[in-house]
Order: sequence, then structure tokens, then C-alpha cells
Amino acid sequence: MDMGDILAQWDNIQSDKVKKQKESGKNTVSHKKANAPTPEEKALAKEKDFEAKLRAENSKEINPMELWLRRYGTIDKDKLAEDQYERTKEQDRNYILNMKPEARLDLHGLHQDEARVKLDSFITDCCRKGLRKVIIIHGKGIHTTGTDPVLGELVRKFIEHDKRCGSSGHPKTKQEGGSGATWVILK
Repeated sequence: MDMGDILAQWDNIQSDKVKKQKESGKNTVSHKKANAPTPEEKALAKEKDFEAKLRAENSKEINPMELWLRRYGTIDKDKLAEDQYERTKEQDRNYILNMKPEARLDLHGLHQDEARVKLDSFITDCCRKGLRKVIIIHGKGIHTTGTDPVLGELVRKFIEHDKRCGSSGHPKTKQEGGSGATWVILK
């Protein structure tokens, strides 16, 4: 049997089908897709599929840690600690700025060299003791003859160049020293 014979048989089979359809008077053309399920089959499949998924989900073993995390969530402790640190840092700074000085050094009547040595040893002692805020009384220089106040400038330069000294300023009231004194926050 060659290819021509096979094709002839195929044509005969097809023409027989067409003749039978014409004789029966029915149009057997379906508008649904080939092998498409019926609505009843779809409903059954959905029920079975849902039940199967539910059974599979219930039979799954879950890691206890995963279960705990799903139930209670996670907390970023590093972020919380960082936020707390920022809040307390701001409060500490305001607290230190408003607190009374823990130690006092009076440089009245000293020459520049003596004042520098005494100031250095005072700051060293205060850092060793862990003090945070000190006050240095240098005076306004009204008793100085002929030149500008020396000790105030000496204290300012010392604070600027010494790494142990942080923020500084003058007390707000005259009773605390006014511009004749300088408070310093030690690092």
C-alpha cells in the first residue's frame, strides 16, 4: 500500500461521514472547544480541587519558628535602640547644658603661663573623675593695665585646641560669672 492508496481511503471515510450527516439532518458541529469540560464537570473539579488544597495545607508541617513569626511578627531592636539613643542624646545634651557645673577653677591673679599649666591639670583631673561640666573663672580683664584681657583669650584658645573639651559658653547670669567665666562640657 502506497501513500496514494492511504489518501484515497481517507477521502472515502470522510465523504461517508459527510453523507451520513446530511441524511440524518443534524448539524453535529459543536461550538465548544475540543475536550472542554461541561459545567457539571467544572463544578466537581472545583470542589475536589479546593478540598485537595485544603487537605494539603492542613497536612503540611510548619517550622515552629515560622509559626511564631507569623503569629507575633518581628521587632527591629536595632532601630528601636537607635531611636531611643537619639532621644536620650538630645535630652542629655539639654540636661548637661542646664546642669550646674560640677567643678570650678579660678584663674584670677595668675600670669598666662601659670594659668595654662593650672588649666591643663584641672581638665586632666576632671576627666579622670568623670565630670561632665566644669566652669573656669578667668575674669573680665578690668584690672589689666594697657592691654586686652589675657586670661579670657587664653581659656578660649585652650578649649578650642584641647580634644577633651567639647561645647563651651558663658553663664547666663552675673551671679554665675557672666562673661568673666566660661563653662565647658568635657568629652
